[in-house]
Amino acid sequence: MRRTSGKKTTVARIAKAASIVITVAALAALIGCQGLSESGGGTSSSQQSGNLVLGTASLDFGSVSPNTSKNLVLTITNSGNKTVTISGASVSTKYFALTSPALPVSLDPGLATNLNVSFTPNAAAAFTATLSISSDASNGTQSVALSGTGTGTAISMLALNPSNEAFGSVVLGVSKSQLVTITNGDSASTLISQVSVDNAAFAISGITTPLSLGASQSTTFTVKFTPTSSGNVSGTVTITSDAVNPGLTMGVSGTGVTPGALSANPTSLDFGSVTIGKQSSLSETITNTGASSVTISQVGVTGTGFSISGIATPLTLNGGQRATFTVAFVPTASGAVTGNLTISSTATNPTLTIPVSGTGVTPGALAVNPTNLSFGNVNVGGKGSLSETITNTGASSVSVSQVGITGTGFSVSGITTPFTLNGGQSATMTVSFAPTAAGAVNGNLTINSTATNPTLTIPVSGTGVSSTVGQLSVSPSTLPLGSVTVGSSGTATGTLAASGASVTVTAASTNNSAFTIGGFSLPHTINAGQSANFTITFSPTAAGAATATLTFASNAQSSSTTETLTGTGVAASTHSVALSWNASTSQNISGYNIYRAAYTTSCGSFGRINSVLDTSTLYTDSSVTNGSSYCYATTAVDTSNVESGYSNILSNVQIPAQ
Repeated sequence: MRRTSGKKTTVARIAKAASIVITVAALAALIGCQGLSESGGGTSSSQQSGNLVLGTASLDFGSVSPNTSKNLVLTITNSGNKTVTISGASVSTKYFALTSPALPVSLDPGLATNLNVSFTPNAAAAFTATLSISSDASNGTQSVALSGTGTGTAISMLALNPSNEAFGSVVLGVSKSQLVTITNGDSASTLISQVSVDNAAFAISGITTPLSLGASQSTTFTVKFTPTSSGNVSGTVTITSDAVNPGLTMGVSGTGVTPGALSANPTSLDFGSVTIGKQSSLSETITNTGASSVTISQVGVTGTGFSISGIATPLTLNGGQRATFTVAFVPTASGAVTGNLTISSTATNPTLTIPVSGTGVTPGALAVNPTNLSFGNVNVGGKGSLSETITNTGASSVSVSQVGITGTGFSVSGITTPFTLNGGQSATMTVSFAPTAAGAVNGNLTINSTATNPTLTIPVSGTGVSSTVGQLSVSPSTLPLGSVTVGSSGTATGTLAASGASVTVTAASTNNSAFTIGGFSLPHTINAGQSANFTITFSPTAAGAATATLTFASNAQSSSTTETLTGTGVAASTHSVALSWNASTSQNISGYNIYRAAYTTSCGSFGRINSVLDTSTLYTDSSVTNGSSYCYATTAVDTSNVESGYSNILSNVQIPAQ
C-alpha cells in the first residue's frame, strides 16, 4: 500500500505542472487491493451495479492572476458492471465552473471520462468551492473540493450607464445634456486618467481627472450636445483608465436642426372699405419655416372692430407646419382703423406683428333726380321720354337688383340689372310714356337695392291727348362745318321747326364725338309753326374729312329726326389770312360771323370759322392749309340774334405751299 501511495505522490507532482491524471490501471490496482482485503473474493456476477470512482477528491488550481482563467481535468471512472449516467454537476461559487463536457454523459463499465473545470478569480484572495456530481451510480452523488488563490495586482472592470446616448434633434445653438454613470464593478480600485470626446459638438463636464474609483464605487459626469450646424452628428466618449477595459467607449449622436421661426402670409391685412355694422373676413396663415417645433402661446389683435377666430392657444407647430385662422373686421364708425395682429411664441422671432387696417364707411343710400317724372300731354300714338338719374349718396357700394315701372304706357330703358353703384356713383335711365288712349295715367318707377332705403319709389305721370300729331323738321338737311384746324373748333347753326302740333324734343345726340350740340336745353317744346335754333361745334382731333349724324328724339309723328353734319380737320398752317371789312350800317349790331369755303374753280360750301361772335371788323384766319385756296364772307348779327346774309365774297385767296 505504501508503494501505491508513492505512485500517487509522483502522479500528483506531475499533475501540478499540468493536469491531475490517475490512470485506469492504477485505479484498478487500488480497487483490486481494496477488494481483496475487504471481501477476499471477486464481485458476484449476480449483483449488477455502476460505481463511480473520482480520480481525486480535490483540485487545487494554485495561484492565478485575477480576471484570468486556469483549467484542470477531473477523471471519473465507472468501476461497476452497469452503465452509469452522469446527469449533472454544480459548483458552489461563480469563480469555479464546469466547462465541458455537456451533461448528461453515459459511462459504460470500466470506462472513464474527463470533466474540465475552470477557475477565474476576481481579486487577490483565496477561493474554495465544492463540485457536486450527480449520477445513477450506486454510490450516488460524488463531491470534489476545489481551491485556488488569486495572486498579483487585482484588475478592475469599468461600466458606463448608459452605454450609448442618442440626443435626438436639438436646435442649433441650444444644448442638451445627459448624465452618465461610471461604475467600478470589481473589488479593486481603478485610476481614471482621462474622460474625453472626439467631436467638438459634444462636451464633457462634471468630472476631474485623474480620479481614483474604489471597488464597487460609482461616479457621474455630464455629456452636453450643442450643435452648430444642421444635420446628423456623432462622436465617441472614451474613458482612459488602468482597468481591465482601459479604453472604455460610449457612442454619442444627435441631430442639429434649424431653430423654429414664424412667417406670416399675407404680411399685412387690409380690409378696405366695410359698411358700418357689416363684417368682412380675411384668412391669415402662419408657418414654422425652421426645423424645430415652435409653441404659440398667444394670438391677439388690437384696433377697434378687429377680432380673431379659428385658432386656439397654446399651439405647437413642427418644422414646416402651418396654421390658418380668420381675422374679421366689423367697423362701428366711419373712418380708417388700424391695428396689429400679434403672435407670441417660442420661435427665434418670439413676437410676430402683422399690421391690420380697414375703413368703416357709411352704408349706401340711393337718391333720385328728378324726384318725380311728369310727361305732361303726349299725343296718343306718340311717345315722350325723360331721363332719371339714381345716385349712391353713401360711401359703401349698393347693388341694384331690379328696376320696374307701373302705369299703362310707361317703360324703362337704358339700364340693365343687376348692377352695382359704388359710393358717389350714378346711373341714368330713360323713362318713356307712349299713351294708347286719351286721359291721365299715373304710375311708379320702383328701384330695389341693398341700400339703406331698399325700395325707392318715383311717381310718374302723363296725359294722353287726342290731337293732330306734330311734325319735326331740321334744316339744313346737311350742316357743313367747313375746314377747322386740328386742335381748334368751328361752329354752325341749324334750325328745328314744328308743324301740325307742338312737338317736345326729349333728346339730341351725334354719333361722332368731334361734333357736339348746344344752344338749347332738353326737353324742349316747340309750338306748332315755331322754330328753335341749335348750335353744332366741330372740334377735329385729326386732319381729314369727318361726318356725323345728328339725331333728335321727340313726340313727333316720326320719333326720330336726323341731320347730316360735315367738316374737315386741317393741319395747323404756317400761314394765316388777315381779314377786315366795313362795319354794318344797321342798328343794334352785336358782332360779326366769318365764313370760309374751299375754292377750286368756284367757291364751295361756306362754314363759320369764328367760335365766338367777333365784335370788331378784323379777323385773322390761322387755320388755313398750305397750298390751298379759299373764299371768305362775313355776316352781321343783331341783338336779337338775327343774322344777315353774306357780305361781298372774297374769292380765290391762295395760300403758299411752303
